Amino acid sequence: MKKVALTLVLSATMFSCNSIQNIGSSSNLKQAATLLGSLSSNSTVQQITTLFTLLDTNKDEAISTTEAIGSVAENFNVLDTDSNSTLNLTELTGLLDLLK
Repeated sequence: MKKVALTLVLSATMFSCNSIQNIGSSSNLKQAATLLGSLSSNSTVQQITTLFTLLDTNKDEAISTTEAIGSVAENFNVLDTDSNSTLNLTELTGLLDLLK
């Protein structure tokens, strides 16, 4: 019985942690979408850096196709200059050229 109770407690704790993480990811996604929508030909590298940080949900220093949204996703293959199926910060700054 103790093992069952411990398993239930561990499962509930893990579910709670995942829910909190998903809330944070959802918030980052909303912020990224807002920032992406506000980008223009006058945007700065700092804004792209912020966007990169918000989109890199797994914090591996790269944006994958599953992390990309909006115009980043739509232009992923153009931005992915080294064709490794991820975008680094330098490649993401290429978005500024597409906005001009």
